[in-house]
Amino acid sequence: MTYTTDRITQSTNVLDVVSTVQATINTLSTDEQLGLFWVIYENLGGAITPAAPGAAREQFTQGLLTKVKALSYEEQLQFMRDLVNRINNPLTRSYGVFTNNNKLAFWYQLAEGMTTGEIVPVPDDYKLSNAGLSVFSQITRLEFGQQITLLRKFVVGMGVDPLA
Repeated sequence: MTYTTDRITQSTNVLDVVSTVQATINTLSTDEQLGLFWVIYENLGGAITPAAPGAAREQFTQGLLTKVKALSYEEQLQFMRDLVNRINNPLTRSYGVFTNNNKLAFWYQLAEGMTTGEIVPVPDDYKLSNAGLSVFSQITRLEFGQQITLLRKFVVGMGVDPLA
């Protein structure tokens, strides 16, 4: 399920562009956001690899990742939904203390686990809705730095920060 669009260089303020796309993502349902994140991983994962895990200390995410892998597929999916919806529970609080880069790395690790079957996989026949495709198209038009900023902003807003 590869999607392609032409990349255009943005000359506007990075934060304005990222905020606009982020606002559009937030209009999607929880499952559509998760599906979009999967499609982003499938299409941009190779580029995200050095930006996420390379900048993070993955040993800090391993404890939570191990707990999530031990859950059933239904519980794993519920955990991801809880992250998106900011439901307060022990696992979302564990995620909430991660640094921004560790949160991005954690989602990358989840996606990697989805490809190996350790984490609930996306159904083979999954297709983004028209709204999801529209958002994905906006994301692919962003410059690489803007894409990483958007992804980081997306994952930073998830979970529950127990220190806040």
